[in-house]
Amino acid sequence: MAKPWNQTRVTEVLGIEYPIIQGPLGGLSSQRLTAAVSNFGGLGSFGAHGLEPNAIEDVIADIRSLTTKPFAMNLWVSMEDAGARTSDASAFRRALSHLSPHIEALGGTQPAFAPYKPIRFEDQARVLFDANVPAFSFIYGIPPKEILDEARKKGIVTLGTATTPDEAIALDQAGVDVVVASGFEAGGHRGSFLRSAQDSLTGTFSLVPQTVDAVKVPVVAAGGIADARGIAASFALGAEGVQMGTVFLACEESGAHPLHREAILSASAGHTALTQGFTGRLARGIDNELLQLLNKSGTETLPYPLQRFLMRSLALPAQEAGRSDLLALWAGQSANLAHCSGIPELLHSLVEGAAERLNRICAH
Repeated sequence: MAKPWNQTRVTEVLGIEYPIIQGPLGGLSSQRLTAAVSNFGGLGSFGAHGLEPNAIEDVIADIRSLTTKPFAMNLWVSMEDAGARTSDASAFRRALSHLSPHIEALGGTQPAFAPYKPIRFEDQARVLFDANVPAFSFIYGIPPKEILDEARKKGIVTLGTATTPDEAIALDQAGVDVVVASGFEAGGHRGSFLRSAQDSLTGTFSLVPQTVDAVKVPVVAAGGIADARGIAASFALGAEGVQMGTVFLACEESGAHPLHREAILSASAGHTALTQGFTGRLARGIDNELLQLLNKSGTETLPYPLQRFLMRSLALPAQEAGRSDLLALWAGQSANLAHCSGIPELLHSLVEGAAERLNRICAH
């Protein structure tokens, strides 16, 4: 007799009931969302890459107060781009000049240049180990061998993200437990690390089967998966789990601003585009006035994470003014399929729908 669709190596290694991982959502995670997905039986994740180590410690404690189930903390291996430490006040003024009129029109405060203060990936990872988190996921590279060795020693499950088959092979050879194959349909950042993000734009439908063939560890499909059909298709391609981001971003429990959630649930979500202008690194969001301004020829962008800090000066007054056209609205290409009334309802429909479709495939 065939195993139930949800019993895979992914659920086994993570100790979860359903092979559905909530994407970490960068600065739009929330402890409530992470815990709600984990409590249902999936894997809730929290994107902590922008947080100081002591703040990460607090987040982990919060999540643990809301769930006893496994969850993942997500970090970025590569924390800054070339030039971040040497970028000066004149570069800051040039990048600000495109945003300044909007900040002024909204009554916001013009930001002042301040030297960059780095956060170290190793210091963030240390907090995860000290807290003995159940799972540690990461993008933009492979952690040093001693970090992966320590995770293994502590029984912390590692999930590495690949945007090309070559990256998946590198992660597999480094000894990660699970490879997340992230197609270019995904919202947010392209976590590429062997070649440039612009040169690593493989679609999920192409990436997943190639990755499954190339690695020994279980593969999780990510990018453009927004409903039960996407889950069934991913499993048909050989994935043993899925990671979904935008669908959870639309939920009330997420850390997204209400304007952001409204945009995902509106017709405007049908058109997304890639830009480096939101943070300094290539990422996908809803195509709006801000994205078009930042993608204009001649618009200067600071290296990551300086551009990300700069954009906050516009985000706060834009939110207060109700101007979603001037916000970075992260979303994947399937955002129009996102309909979230609440986490349990959403997950129940995904689990039921995937079971029905996969049983139908097996019956033929």
